Amino acid sequence: MMEAIARRRIVSTRYNGDAMTLAPHQMFERHGALFVSALNLNKNWRSDEERRLGQFKLDGLGETEVTDEAFEPLPMFQPAAPSDKDTLLLAV
Repeated sequence: MMEAIARRRIVSTRYNGDAMTLAPHQMFERHGALFVSALNLNKNWRSDEERRLGQFKLDGLGETEVTDEAFEPLPMFQPAAPSDKDTLLLAV
């Protein structure tokens, strides 16, 4: 996941058993667990302005593969930990 964030690459993965395609924007630590904030590219958004990052616990991800397909970060994305108790580790 760190490679995907650093290189701005899309990942294919399974999250809690569901196949997903994610554009990971940042990784952070919360209560000793690692999370990634990513855009779920499989989700149907009503508009581009509605798109937002979801938070996924890394322990819930499986069969993760970094693809060669690049992504552009969301225009309004600002690297920051989601809460004051979280620690930002890496961001695009």
